[in-house]
Formats: sequence, structure tokens, C-alpha cells
Amino acid sequence: MRLRRQLLRFGLGGIAGLGGWPGLQPLAATADTPGAAAAPSAPDPVRPGRTLQFPRDHGAHPGAAIEWWYLTGWLGRFDAPRWGLQITFFRRRTGLAEGHPSRHAARQLLFAHAALTDLATRQHHHAQRLIRWDGLSRSPWARCARETTDLAVQRWQMTRPAAPAGTVIARIDGGFSLELALDASAPPLLQGDAGFSRKGPGERHASHYYSQPQLPLQATVVHAGRREATSGLGWLDHEWSDALMPPEAVGWDWIGMNLADGGALTAFRLRRADGSAVWAGGSHRTADGRLRVFGADEVRFEARRRWTSGSSGASWPVQWALLTPAGAYTVAALLDAQEMDHRGSTGLLYWEGLSALLDADGRRVGLGYLEMTGYGQPLRLG
Repeated sequence: MRLRRQLLRFGLGGIAGLGGWPGLQPLAATADTPGAAAAPSAPDPVRPGRTLQFPRDHGAHPGAAIEWWYLTGWLGRFDAPRWGLQITFFRRRTGLAEGHPSRHAARQLLFAHAALTDLATRQHHHAQRLIRWDGLSRSPWARCARETTDLAVQRWQMTRPAAPAGTVIARIDGGFSLELALDASAPPLLQGDAGFSRKGPGERHASHYYSQPQLPLQATVVHAGRREATSGLGWLDHEWSDALMPPEAVGWDWIGMNLADGGALTAFRLRRADGSAVWAGGSHRTADGRLRVFGADEVRFEARRRWTSGSSGASWPVQWALLTPAGAYTVAALLDAQEMDHRGSTGLLYWEGLSALLDADGRRVGLGYLEMTGYGQPLRLG
């Protein structure tokens, strides 16, 4: 309970993708652990004009307040997917041990969350992990490398091994198991202004944000005693921020869609309690690499159909009319019941699920994930 109170005090009861924390582990190994980092990295504030550099910026930015690596995808056929999947690794600077010399100080919290949507049985499964981390060491239980993606939370992992180049590997086990290998060798899509993505009228509320869409995906799914090897398409986001949400925002609506023609569509808005937009944005990248970044006044979300959760009582818009410079679309959930209700642990309530993108004639032109926060209760990041 003491840790839970500290988490809520520092805004950890309202962060997308966290889930709860069953099986809380002790602090990660000390800096005597092989491979431990010598010291926390220097401050690297989120700012316009910063050039993202890879592979360094695939790694962690522990000076930033919040950071996440967000992997979604579908398995099976584009016109009839069998599974939807989400894996999120999250780092949060606690501020609890600033300047503390002890190697045991919990300077960071590492979270991991995974979800598997079974479209054959119409069921949504999820699991979560949390560990306190000193911000220095690396172990099988907790690590968050700076030089490239190398993450572990209670043995859940996401890594970019040296070979084969461009590969991303993810492994989780939490009531179901996922082993994923993605080809992420294509150039990243830099969101916003060359990776500086504003989330409000001022530059203070912003993130560094890039996406890697259209990732060929090989997967092994183990669920209900059955093991299935399959393939599909993935999407990987990496984002870090010092101050993400303007104070008047209660939540956001976001999509990341892999398009059937090989392109990628991102759209988001931050939303007031009355449903009006505080800020909006997104991008469209064509299959041949041409990028169009959307202005705040060029994106409009309009709710068309809602689903009310029997668990939380929240009313979620599971079908949207979406207007962007790339076209007018309908976003439609492939399963209504993809709510993540963790009010009893992190205090978080959100909806995250596999959805279809339809054109004006109702044809499926994209497949990806819809994320919604701030319905049922305001989202607070601290």
C-alpha cells in the first residue's frame, strides 16, 4: 500500500498502458551486476530542433519524466485477423531519490503491459508487470538501456539485437505467451516537427515521438494450452516527455493504422471534459515515403457509436468518423470489449484495441489500434 500511495502521489495512477502490478519484485540488482551502467545519463530535455539519432534514440532517456515503447499488431489475414496484440514497456522517473547516493534508491519505475485479443472467441486477455529500478543496473529482472532498445521487466523483454540488423524481439508470459520478431529495418517515421510532437498550444507540452509502421511480424502465440506460429503486421511507437498533457486536457483519442497500400496513418487529439479538442495532430506517410504532417486544426474526431462497459460503467466511442488531410474515414473497433480497467491498482481506466479503418465506401483500407483515455474518469499524469 505504501508503494501504491507513492505511485499515485507521483501521477502513476493515470498513465496509458500501465495496468496493475501483481507479483511486485524487489529492487533490481545493484550496480555490481554485470553490465551495470556507471551513472545516470545527463539531462536531455525535450525541445524543438533536437535531431533524433539512431540507434541511440531507440534507447532510454532516463532524464525525461515519462517514456514508453509501444508495440501493436495483428496476426492472420488483413481481411480477417485472428489475433490483436499490444505490448508496452514504460519508464517513469520517480523523483523519490534525486541526488541520493545509494545504489538501492528507486529512481525509476519500469512497467510492462501486454494484451491479446482473440477474435475467434471474442475475448480480450491482458497481463502486467512492475518493478522498481535504481536507474543504473542491468539484470534479467530490470533494465532499460540507453544506447539502444534493451528492456526487461520481470523477465518480459523487448530488444534490438545486433544481428540480424533491424530486428526487434519481444517476449512476454502472463497467462498467455507471445514471442515476436519484427523487421524494423525501415527508416523511422518522425512525428510532428522532425520528431518534436506538440501536445498543446505551447511548446512545453510536447514529446519526442517517432513511429515504425508496416513491420513484418512473425509470432508464436501460446494460449489455453495451444501453441500457434503465425505472421502479421506490427507498429512500434517510442515516445518520451517531460510534460505531456495541458492542464485542461482530461484524456486523448489516438489511432495508428497500417494502410493496405503500404502507407501509415496517425491521428490524435487531446480532449477537454466537454469533448472539445485542446490540440490535435498526426501524419500520413505514403508507401514511397512521402510524409504529410497534420496541423492542429486539420484533424477532427466525431463519435458515432458507443459501448458501455459493464465493469466500469464508462461509455467508450468504439466507432468514429475521422477527418484528416489524407481523407475522411471511419474507425471501427473489431471487438467492443477491449477496455483496460485497473482502477484497483494503478487507478487507470482506458480502452486499447484492434480496429479497422474504412473509407467513404465502407471498404477496409487500414488495420491498427485505437487508444482512448479520459472516459469514465480524467487521466492524470502528475
